[in-house]
Amino acid sequence: MKFPKILVAFIMAASSVLTAQQKEVSLEEIWSGTFQEERLQSLQSLNNGEEYVVLNRDRESDASSIDVYSYKTGKKTRTLVNSNDLDAIKSFSGFQFSNKEDKILLSTEVESIYRRSSREIFYVYDVKSKELMKLSDDKVQEASFSPDASKVAYVFENNIYILDLKSNKRTQVTKDGEINSTINGITDWVYEEEFAFVKAFEWNPTGNKIAYLKFDETEVPEFSMDLYGKDLYPTQQVFKYPKAGEANSKVSLHMFDLDSQNSEEIDLGKKYTQEEFSDLYIPRIKWTAEPMILSVQVLNRHQNNLDLIFVDAEDNEAELILNETDKAYVDITDNLTFLEDNSFIWTSEMDGYNHIYHYNEEGELLDQVTSGDWEVTNYYGYDKKSDRIYYQSTENGSVNRDVYSVKPNGKSKKRLTENTGKNSASFSADYTYFINSFTNTETPTVYTLLRAKDGKQVREILNNKELLETVKPYGFSPKELSTININGNDLNMWMIKPSNFDENKEYPLLMFQYSGPGSQSVSNSYFGTNDYWYQLLANEGYIIVCVDGRGTGFKGAEFKKVTYQELGKFEVEDQISAAKKLGERAYIDSERIGIWGWSYGGFMSSNAILKGNDTFSMAIAVAPVTSWRFYDSVYTERYMRTPQENASGYDENSPLNHVEKLKGDYLLIHGGGDDNVHVQNTMRMVEELVQANKQFDWAIYPDRNHGIYGGNTRLHLYNMMTDFILEKL
Repeated sequence: MKFPKILVAFIMAASSVLTAQQKEVSLEEIWSGTFQEERLQSLQSLNNGEEYVVLNRDRESDASSIDVYSYKTGKKTRTLVNSNDLDAIKSFSGFQFSNKEDKILLSTEVESIYRRSSREIFYVYDVKSKELMKLSDDKVQEASFSPDASKVAYVFENNIYILDLKSNKRTQVTKDGEINSTINGITDWVYEEEFAFVKAFEWNPTGNKIAYLKFDETEVPEFSMDLYGKDLYPTQQVFKYPKAGEANSKVSLHMFDLDSQNSEEIDLGKKYTQEEFSDLYIPRIKWTAEPMILSVQVLNRHQNNLDLIFVDAEDNEAELILNETDKAYVDITDNLTFLEDNSFIWTSEMDGYNHIYHYNEEGELLDQVTSGDWEVTNYYGYDKKSDRIYYQSTENGSVNRDVYSVKPNGKSKKRLTENTGKNSASFSADYTYFINSFTNTETPTVYTLLRAKDGKQVREILNNKELLETVKPYGFSPKELSTININGNDLNMWMIKPSNFDENKEYPLLMFQYSGPGSQSVSNSYFGTNDYWYQLLANEGYIIVCVDGRGTGFKGAEFKKVTYQELGKFEVEDQISAAKKLGERAYIDSERIGIWGWSYGGFMSSNAILKGNDTFSMAIAVAPVTSWRFYDSVYTERYMRTPQENASGYDENSPLNHVEKLKGDYLLIHGGGDDNVHVQNTMRMVEELVQANKQFDWAIYPDRNHGIYGGNTRLHLYNMMTDFILEKL
């Protein structure tokens, strides 16, 4: 039969569209960055509020430059420094301005230590004279300009030093620093990991005082890890790691006076001589708007009693300004902001949801700035000129985020973002503009410049439309957002179905979750790397689902804190119940339901296949906690108290104590160099399974940390998990 040319062309076009839609995604594509979103390079506003700087790198020459751009036009206006013009350094990987932006600290030869800490070689660059000065021949930590940029303070081998940039005189502030014994000016391992900061010293606004923390680690037990490397003999990394219920560092606050060259330990008050409060944390120090008044946040070991203390640096006297308690725990944030009159902004869950409060300098409440059955999820700051506070919240639903402004008295609130999804803001120094990043399940991140006063768009910066063109031939399935009613709660859920989904067929179900306190895995956002893996699995005929159960965040304090003292109980109940309810759907094979997770999610997936052995037929646990007795003091005790106080809470929900219930297929994976969730967790799980004569699969990645990456490691890991799912589920 002879077809007309037009019809032939139509058939060929239709055929090519069908073929394009059936393009198969591969793990090599996923982990080589084929689907990587283009991100807006890390930028920093200049003081003038009209311009921002970006650290750019020339890939061919490996040179670095700090370039200045106009917010309004996006065009480059000038270059502040280019490493091609510097004889001493080929490139730099980070920078820090002085207050007046007349000097820049350039960071080179960075050597990572833990998650947030590093040692590096610093140089001081003078913007006007273009002179370059090496700070020290040694790799040091947390270099920081004095307010007038005449000096730089830093930490070397656990001691604080000050370099006078004019005289080149170096002053050693502390002399008792010793590895695995005493730390000055930087935090210990557990503070860095759980309170999320490293630099533990602060110049006062006039530059004549430095407040700093000292950590006495002598009584903290040591943890050791064997690192195999490629040499004939392995090495061992030994560091102080306080596990739940064990001795913490003894932390103290000190004040160094540059005029007298003396340090004095600060007495925080009689309260802290009482046994209940003697074992304390100091998770934040910050100078107030008064140059000689330091704010100190002090937390008891149970983390349910937080004090805000003001220290007068003239006489080093301490005064309690604000106290907050909670029947479970109080979260630490970086939201404390001091206004010109030394009144301050504070965020708290005291009314059941996280909101903004305004207090005077005496600690008396002036206004609750925000209120409602929704959460403030980010505090961006206060603009004196417009007398407005800028923040992000879930007012438009817990899976969404929007940016708002409001007066400190809670009036005249404005929504500054229009599109429904996840919006986040980066403001210019004078709050004239903000760069908004927006995403939802159908839209990769779009960056736009908006006016802060009304949210009106000035220009689009970056839209990731090329990524949408890249993914089009694959015919990926949408990420469907919904809720599922489990144990009396409407839980947020997403689902990815096969692209050729047929409701008359039965499909195996793979569930993913994290489930840690205050976390969120279900949000109105575009695909992440794992989502492309889920698309690969969907193409193989699987349905993938994620449910955020009780204990996760952004739905109020009660929903989040219900897991207090019983981590792994209610969260596991919700995953089992969700699996059972999903298994009732005609298109899901209730005999083929699997679950996987990483870290806290690995703890959860392990418990799920044990306690839910009649529901789950397969589980993968990557870097799991298998007993909270093995994890660090700050995180664990925040949610569980100590093992001495709450033995049953620790043990009844530990996978180690339920191994005899294993019926399905179980894959256990860990990095041998994990300084966070130690491989001890997996080794103990292996031993319990062996002694219970339970068959399972397991893999150790030598020397890899909690992220299990480097070289082909991630690709190998996901190949292993994919093969396991295809074979077992």
